[in-house]
Amino acid sequence: MKKMWAPWRMEYIIKSKKEKGCLFCKKAKTKNDRRNYLLYRSKKSYCILNLYPYNNGHLLIAPYRHVRNIDSLTDAEICDMFLVAKKVVAALKKTFKPEGFNVGINIGKVAGAGVLGHIHMHIVPRWKGDTNFMPILSDTKLVSQSLGDTYAALKKHL
Repeated sequence: MKKMWAPWRMEYIIKSKKEKGCLFCKKAKTKNDRRNYLLYRSKKSYCILNLYPYNNGHLLIAPYRHVRNIDSLTDAEICDMFLVAKKVVAALKKTFKPEGFNVGINIGKVAGAGVLGHIHMHIVPRWKGDTNFMPILSDTKLVSQSLGDTYAALKKHL
């Protein structure tokens, strides 16, 4: 496998070893939404940019309450998360004009959950051919826009 130099990841690697507590609970309490890429807040949940996106515009929606499993969410939290999903999908359509979306929740390590203790939904915009040759030939994913630019573009529609 070839390697692509990505110095911005080092900050995450160092911080993740030192930081204690839940990433999503910390993001929910932040006062500086822009610096933390927190795009939208609703009554029961919020939406942030994924710092390690599968595609440009990859968003995460999490409830404010620290909940591990979907069956622990209240009906109000579930409805709120999907209303936020509806709103941010509309913003993604206006901003990036994707041809489709993957929307999902990974529950448990074997299902691909990277953060096990706080349930969250992924919204991943998709375009025909968006996987290109890089993941196939070099196990590398390219994202065409910085997180700051993605945040600014989406924020205009929220």
